[in-house]
Amino acid sequence: MRSSDADPRWMDAAAALAGRGRPLSRPNPAVGAIIVKNGAVIGRGWTAEGGRPHAEAVALAQAGPAAQGATLHVTLEPCAHQSERGPSCTSLILNSGLARVVVGVQDPDPRTAGDGLAMLRGAGIDAQLMPSRSATRSLAGYLMRQRHGRPHVTLKLALSIDGCIAMADGQSQWITGAAARAHVHAERARTDAILVGGGTFRADAPRLDVRLPGLAAFSPARWVLSQSGTAPEGWQVLASPRDIAGLADVQYLFVEGGAQTAAAFLSADLIDRLLVYRAPILIGAGRASLGDIGLAALPDAHGRWHVVERRTLGSDTLEVYERARPATDCNT
Repeated sequence: MRSSDADPRWMDAAAALAGRGRPLSRPNPAVGAIIVKNGAVIGRGWTAEGGRPHAEAVALAQAGPAAQGATLHVTLEPCAHQSERGPSCTSLILNSGLARVVVGVQDPDPRTAGDGLAMLRGAGIDAQLMPSRSATRSLAGYLMRQRHGRPHVTLKLALSIDGCIAMADGQSQWITGAAARAHVHAERARTDAILVGGGTFRADAPRLDVRLPGLAAFSPARWVLSQSGTAPEGWQVLASPRDIAGLADVQYLFVEGGAQTAAAFLSADLIDRLLVYRAPILIGAGRASLGDIGLAALPDAHGRWHVVERRTLGSDTLEVYERARPATDCNT
């Protein structure tokens, strides 16, 4: 099999394109694809709203006859099963004249699960699985749903330097500045559902929508964590963090608090990603960001999280952490 030093760069670019499909590709994964020939992009695509057409189909249509002898970089293994909604991506590739296909993540869906790669190789196409961190991250929600039967969960915390989320009397608007709040809205627009605890809902009456120009339609479904079993109009209720498996078609869940809800998800080990927005202020005797998360010994706290991004947002800072879990899978 051939390989190229440029393959990781093209795969990173495909992963970036995949982000354009979130969250409207649901229930399908948001996939990115780039077709390259003689060092130039001749076709590119990402999964369309509602899941069709797939990224590969879009890229191949754009490339047309020029796809002959070219290389496709795609974040997820091309589907191998026929659908009432259209032909499989594997069959499209077989009829395209592509010489080479580089795949970032093998599809865990049993309808494909290696069959796409095998069919391409059987037809004489140089098809390679090139495990990619960027591709895996771009598919985090889909992979979590396929492998573990639940959404990928992000917890957002907006804190003072000393770790408070509010004044002692509950006043919390606003700890962070406009740039950080705009970033939160952009994150909301990339999720399928958003959740707060009942206490936060009653105290703050949050809207939890997306208030960025042109993105209002991307506002996620709203959920409240409550044991009462009732929710106001326009909201749905979740009785326990462990019930998130039942959030149908939700690949990405965004948890915005409060402290007890955040602690409940952390205690259940259901947080996969942390967004920590920190403002350059001190509050002192304020409300802590978390309740009890069930930590029994200090050594148990170490090695559970690793930072993957740091940036400045106005006068605030953002740190992004990922939960350190057993290597599931940068690609089996």
